[in-house]
Amino acid sequence: QVQLVESGGGLVQAGGSLRLSCAASGNIFRIGAMGWHRQAPGKRRELVAAFTSGGSTNYADSVKGRFTISRDSAKNTVYLQMNSLKPEDTAVYYCNAGVYLRAGWLPNDYWGQGTQVTVSS
Repeated sequence: QVQLVESGGGLVQAGGSLRLSCAASGNIFRIGAMGWHRQAPGKRRELVAAFTSGGSTNYADSVKGRFTISRDSAKNTVYLQMNSLKPEDTAVYYCNAGVYLRAGWLPNDYWGQGTQVTVSS
C-alpha cells in the first residue's frame, strides 16, 4: 500500500513563510506527476502547484511568485515553499501523486491526509 504523508503546516502571520513536505512510501515503482492541492472551508479543492509527469511545473495564478515547488525524486518527496503568505492561503493542503506500482502498470492516484495551513491577519 502507498502512503503520502504531509508535514510542515501550521499557524503563521500574514507575510510569513512555511515549507511543506510530502513523502511517499510503500510499494512504489515510480512516481509520475506529484504536487499540492488545497481546500478551504466551503470551497472546492484546487491545484496549488505540481510537477507534471513530464517534469514541468504548474502553479495556480494566485500563488505564482510566492510559492515554489521542488522535489527529490530519488526520495519520492515533494516540497512546497510558501512565502509572503496571505490569509487567503488558509486551507488544508493535500499532497497528490500518480504512482506506478510496477513497470507496465497504469498509475494510481494517491492523496495524503492533508496538513492545515492557517494565515492570520
